[in-house]
Amino acid sequence: MNTPADIPSSQNETWGFWGTLEDKAAKAWPLAMKTIAEATGEPLESIRAFLDSAQGRHFGDEVHNGLFRGLDLAAAIDAATRQWMSWTITRDISQDYGIPKGLPYLTGFVISAAIHDDCEAA
Repeated sequence: MNTPADIPSSQNETWGFWGTLEDKAAKAWPLAMKTIAEATGEPLESIRAFLDSAQGRHFGDEVHNGLFRGLDLAAAIDAATRQWMSWTITRDISQDYGIPKGLPYLTGFVISAAIHDDCEAA
């Protein structure tokens, strides 16, 4: 079980998921990290890279959609996660991003963000 001390901090508080959630970001960040990690099985550093990316901003938009529908923050994050896990990587997305076709959308973009993050660090 991950504790708050185990959860990596955002490295992009002006954009990505954090920037999208604004005043709710501090509470939403650990919830999203844990929920996405459970859904995808990917490590927290990969989840951090995803949430800090442009796709993390889009994920944050989906969380906002849930809040707009009246869900509380945890339920909105759960709903966004389920939605992104129900979509699959299409042929076009595979060609554009190099993510294998057929993977769950969320898993694919988490892995892609982690690879991109590793490449930038090298």
